[in-house]
Amino acid sequence: MPTKPLVFVSLVIFALVVLVSVRNVPDPVVSQGMVAVRRVPVACRAQESPSGLRPIFNRRSALKGVVFGGMSSILANQRAAKADGVDYKAVKADIEDLIRKDMNKGPTLVRLAWHSSGTYDKMSKTGGSGPGTIRFKEELAHGANAGLENPVKWLEPIYKKYGGDISYADLYTLSGVTAIEALGGPSVPWRAGRVDAMDPSAVTPDGRLPAADMGSPKDTAAHLRAIFGRMGFNDQEIVALAGAHALGRGHVDFSGYDGPWTFTPTRFNNAYYDLLYRLDWVPTTTSAGKEQYTDSKTKKLMMLPADLVMIQDPKFRKYSQLYAKDNAKFFADFTKAFQKLEELGTSNLQSVQF
Repeated sequence: MPTKPLVFVSLVIFALVVLVSVRNVPDPVVSQGMVAVRRVPVACRAQESPSGLRPIFNRRSALKGVVFGGMSSILANQRAAKADGVDYKAVKADIEDLIRKDMNKGPTLVRLAWHSSGTYDKMSKTGGSGPGTIRFKEELAHGANAGLENPVKWLEPIYKKYGGDISYADLYTLSGVTAIEALGGPSVPWRAGRVDAMDPSAVTPDGRLPAADMGSPKDTAAHLRAIFGRMGFNDQEIVALAGAHALGRGHVDFSGYDGPWTFTPTRFNNAYYDLLYRLDWVPTTTSAGKEQYTDSKTKKLMMLPADLVMIQDPKFRKYSQLYAKDNAKFFADFTKAFQKLEELGTSNLQSVQF
């Protein structure tokens, strides 16, 4: 039998023994008029409180407090790890195993979590990760979501393994923070409790996710501020979230763009910002006719027009410079922004161990 169940059973038996024992041990009682008052031994009396009231303790209540206090602590830890019948540590382990078998799936899981969350509109209070609508074909058909049917399929066996106890929305967002950590990034706080929409009626209109190019740096910067501003993000948060492009690559058959952003596309770090500044970027056209930038030295890396805006726009540039020099600062700011992104529009989330 595992150790934890043995400890729990032992505590239960101990509690029963103590309760039976103390039941027959009376506390000293004196008569005061019509009321029986327990006489508390001097050693057991509490110090008088600032209010002048003196709490009264007795041996039975003290023993109960010790026994049940310890049991409550153990049970609370068990509930935290397994809320609503879901063992989130086990779910996370399954996601990690998926990534371990193919590290290239990690960046795509981050993209799934990002895109499932980035549809939120603070004015209409619609969209966001809460209803888990990215699993519906209607949302997968949105232009920015090309190729995301693949991670949805990868996660389906994990969803079924837990009998539907975990929502798709929780599974997708948990996969994002798990992938970031598994690829060397920060541990992003995550909370459970999203409730799936049952049909596609909750799918938001296409066009809520950021585009890679609006024709000019000025227009692209304005577009990014409009898209992220709709969700409630400021300039610093926009630049921090852009750092997720340290992971993965553009796939010409999905987005029309081609190539990785960094030399380590399965390693989460601040290389995205560092390379933006250190390398010379020249405009090129992909086989799909998309305008992007390629590094002039190796010609192996690419940047989107929206990426170059991170150093072209003066307000964005000061944060990009900061993150290029300070990986710890990038991790700290990204952690806050990504948790905020995944919780946009949600309610009644609960902290769990995962």
